[in-house]
Amino acid sequence: MEQALFNDLMQSLKEAREIARGEAPASRRFTVAAPDVKAVRDQMGLSQSEFARLMQVSVKTLQNWEQRRRQPTGPAAALLRIVSMAPEVALRTLHA
Repeated sequence: MEQALFNDLMQSLKEAREIARGEAPASRRFTVAAPDVKAVRDQMGLSQSEFARLMQVSVKTLQNWEQRRRQPTGPAAALLRIVSMAPEVALRTLHA
């Protein structure tokens, strides 16, 4: 490995460690805001149990999301955004 490339990689690792420890701000941060879960479910015309099965979560988890006791995160939040933007595509894909 070239010395210059190695030095760049080492600098990146040092910066990543500082960011992880809260010693330096991240240069960019991405967040996926989940839409209103109940509104998405109503838009789909599904019951809580049907929508929970589609999302592959428990009904209790879905209820917690709908009542805003908890927020969907990561892949669940991203999937909810897809379902809200293209419900027919999501249904077709998830039922395939």
